[in-house]
Amino acid sequence: MTRGGQTQQNDQSERKCIVTGDVQPKEGLIRFVVGPDGSVVPDVLGKLPGRGMWVTAKKSVIDQAGKGQFARSAKQQVSVPDDLSAVVERQLVKRVVELIAMARKAGTSVCGYEKVKGWLAGGERVRVLLQADDGSSRGKAKLWTPEGARYFDCLSAQELGLAFGRQSVIHGALATGGLSDRVVEEAAKLKGLRDTGGKMADGGKEK
Repeated sequence: MTRGGQTQQNDQSERKCIVTGDVQPKEGLIRFVVGPDGSVVPDVLGKLPGRGMWVTAKKSVIDQAGKGQFARSAKQQVSVPDDLSAVVERQLVKRVVELIAMARKAGTSVCGYEKVKGWLAGGERVRVLLQADDGSSRGKAKLWTPEGARYFDCLSAQELGLAFGRQSVIHGALATGGLSDRVVEEAAKLKGLRDTGGKMADGGKEK
């Protein structure tokens, strides 16, 4: 469409994966750039200078990109770290933990089974239900994901604990709001990297 049209706006929010060729919203992709030394660098925050190379946020796809797709996309010889997907994973964990911590400081989150259950039962506008991937399945099954909310189990109890300022946390919830939307975006990418096989979609059902 012409300048200022709706099609152009949609194009600005979508990118093509250099491995799969799929065009999808940027929220499902990881941006990479080539550093001054010719090495491929993940740009989780999307702020590094240089031409972006977009890859689907899945470990297998990122690993595949290191087998020639980065060089072809950059049109130059590049150096790809052997543990690139692990580097991306660590950066995403840090990002998700930081965002949850920000929500905690803003007073828009709770943790602990009873408090989370109280939010769910009391009709609190929950945007995200978080449960540790290494928590008890029996305990986690007693909580439910409200309609329209998102469920993630891509963090460990220790990582969730770090986000909530505790040693470990199994259950957490975030209220609706901008911070929670950002958690959804980054946690979805992290789940793709970790591929826990847990539930993630609206209403707690896998899509």
